[in-house]
Amino acid sequence: MAFSNLFRKKTVEDILKQVEKDKVEGHNTLGKYLTTKDLTAFGIAAIVGAGIFSTIGKASADGGPAVIFLFLFTAMACGFAAFAYAEFASLVPVSGSAYTYSYVAFGELIAWIIGWALIMEYAIGNITVAISWSDYFTGLLESGGIHLPEWIQMDYLTASNGYAEATALMENGKAFENLDEGIKAAYMAWTSAPTIGSFHVVADLPALFIIIIITTLVYRGMKESRNASNLMVVVKLCIILLVIAVGVFYVDTDNWSPFAPNGINGVLKGISAVFFAYIGFDAISTTAEECKNPQRDLPRGMMWAIIICTILYIVIALVLTGMVKYNLLDVGDPLAFVFHQLDLKWMSGIIAVSAVIAMASVLLVFQMGQPRIWMSMSRDGLLPKRFSTIHPKYKTPSFATIVTGFVVGVPALFLNLTMVTDLCSIGTLFAFVLVCAGVLVLQNKPDIPRGKFKTPYVNAKYIFPVMLLIGIGYALFFNTQATINFLENNPKINDAKTIITSLNKTQAKAVFGYLQSIDTEQKTTKTSDLEHLLSQYESNPEHYQEIVSHLPIADNLKYESGFSLFKHKIPMWIFMITLIGLAFWAFRKNLSLIPLLGLVCCLYMMAELSVWNWIYFTIWLLIGLVIYFGFSHKNSKLNFS
Repeated sequence: MAFSNLFRKKTVEDILKQVEKDKVEGHNTLGKYLTTKDLTAFGIAAIVGAGIFSTIGKASADGGPAVIFLFLFTAMACGFAAFAYAEFASLVPVSGSAYTYSYVAFGELIAWIIGWALIMEYAIGNITVAISWSDYFTGLLESGGIHLPEWIQMDYLTASNGYAEATALMENGKAFENLDEGIKAAYMAWTSAPTIGSFHVVADLPALFIIIIITTLVYRGMKESRNASNLMVVVKLCIILLVIAVGVFYVDTDNWSPFAPNGINGVLKGISAVFFAYIGFDAISTTAEECKNPQRDLPRGMMWAIIICTILYIVIALVLTGMVKYNLLDVGDPLAFVFHQLDLKWMSGIIAVSAVIAMASVLLVFQMGQPRIWMSMSRDGLLPKRFSTIHPKYKTPSFATIVTGFVVGVPALFLNLTMVTDLCSIGTLFAFVLVCAGVLVLQNKPDIPRGKFKTPYVNAKYIFPVMLLIGIGYALFFNTQATINFLENNPKINDAKTIITSLNKTQAKAVFGYLQSIDTEQKTTKTSDLEHLLSQYESNPEHYQEIVSHLPIADNLKYESGFSLFKHKIPMWIFMITLIGLAFWAFRKNLSLIPLLGLVCCLYMMAELSVWNWIYFTIWLLIGLVIYFGFSHKNSKLNFS
């Protein structure tokens, strides 16, 4: 196998000719129905979902009212990436999104890698939204007096992990009624579930139910999907505007002080959750072949979707943090929560209904994107030919759509929300990074044809290195302690819950004895709840550190240090080293500033994700490489051209 063959490229002309060839050979083409308005609606449908109804609460609790700056930063990063997507969509107006663009810019191997990453993005994204939809749907049923057994409304991993955590806490003195509601529900689901041998039958059936419905709709046709999406977007926008209109009368500006209670670190803590609120706009680019005028409408649809959704997110964040104190918003349903706090229960009911509609519309857009990626890869020979089959009546990639339903529906029964949210984010960010890099690679190649849309050019030769120096100066002089801790890898103290759940019975008894010996207020005579007894000291970090240092257990239970601490910093080290390389590249090649900033912003958000997400993502890519070298490379149509 020649090394150069791994990076063989397709030209724009090749791609367009292939579409025509498939048509001549008997493949049906996709129907062309979409306009700028439809694409903007799809973008809003994809973006306004879990973010505004769920993750905005946690982000607001971490960052306070200043979370609006996080929304602005994320919108800016997505906007930079959207410029790159729009330029490629104008250049290569066919389905395939970042996969097709990478085939032109980098060659086949990188195109396969990005296509494989997009499969994870859309599949995991759909699983995430299906699980969130299930949570809201079962909550809505509860409010109507219909209670489903816990074991058919919760995923297997959440139930299993919750049972283990609840058991550990109860063994160390915590009463069942004092457990968090989520842990209690998980414990009940696990203990009440029917068993087959030692296997507990716990599965999220409502998540499977909505996936079947959406997959059927997507299978039936783009026109039907478009009409359903437009209707759902109108409904949820009306509800959001109603929330703003009612909520603004209950805003207390005193709740906006302090504006940034946890500083810049608190604001950035919610970056993963907030970014997840924005992903999906890139799914618009997978519908290029179904647009009436893709070179004009795709760029406009992406930009309008991001602008409209950013305005909505910022206004909602200000209203929420004005209605109640920011630290109360760390709940799964913040919009319903604030109105319940103000005894406006009728609004809570309306929000619950709109959330169910909003989640369904997000799932619809994601479920459209996945089959079209597979279809494009199949056309190139990288996946079996059947994945590019177009239904003769419905004009949709029928086989790929059915497979997508299975790929999303089955894992949604068993996987938990936290795991799939971060995996979806890292796959999406990786795609954004490569699309931005693709624009930079192609910018100085005169032999590449240009589409109608081109990213405005600003020379980054001097601007980017200066920005890098300013960032280094800020880290050294204005964020000194955090920078020193990062560079020196100083041990990090574990929180009370982490310490207590890691103890065996002997260790727990020793810790309780020590807490009893320093207990001047006799709290240990009232409860044996170790987590509660230790966590009471966390409000004073210095005192807590002193207490933990004297606990009669091994240091590895008290602190995270050495490589176990350093490994979490590896993504940020990758980011910083890459920044230096990009500065040299920008200086030598006069790179365009906008796609360069898009690349940097998205790579920074990847660095903020945990090292475990990087490890899982790497494993996923390695599996993809096995498939590529086992099947795709030798079946690629470039082998026969």
